[in-house]
Amino acid sequence: MDHNSIQTKKRCRLWTTLGFVVMLGTGHAYGESALVSEYSVSLSLAQQAAAAAVAKCQHDGYRVSAAVVDAGGNIKALLRADGAGPHTQDSSFKKAYTAASLRRSTNELAALIVKIPEIQALRDMNDRILILGGGLPIVIEGKVVGGIGVGGAPGAHLDEACARAGLTRIGAALPQTQHEK
Repeated sequence: MDHNSIQTKKRCRLWTTLGFVVMLGTGHAYGESALVSEYSVSLSLAQQAAAAAVAKCQHDGYRVSAAVVDAGGNIKALLRADGAGPHTQDSSFKKAYTAASLRRSTNELAALIVKIPEIQALRDMNDRILILGGGLPIVIEGKVVGGIGVGGAPGAHLDEACARAGLTRIGAALPQTQHEK
């Protein structure tokens, strides 16, 4: 064999060894899956939930925005009723994000940070968190698959009522209210 062939074989062995070491480090050599399966709300359900929330608020005389995010907090649907303030888009998204991320009603979280001052830092985790009533996690078959948020009604309880209408429309589990607990 000539010198170039020997060098090529050495390089191939080195890359093969490095590849095996990388496989060991990632767990693939032991049969672990490289993929994680997660559940998330579909575009169709997100659109239906947002539309039902806006319709409920319109019926009640409120101009709102409704946002739905997937399990990762990514926007899936955002509807702004005619005449709703421009700020309602941000607040509805942030409420939906907060509910999906923290897996709780934003109204419940708002009550908790008053009762337990040590957790007030939740508000400052990132710039997308908004702990103000009107956001609910979307729970289907026992799994949090997203969040819905409504902003613009004259009261957090009214925003939440419209968000609940969105959950009802898509058959998602309704969270218990403070009175039901």
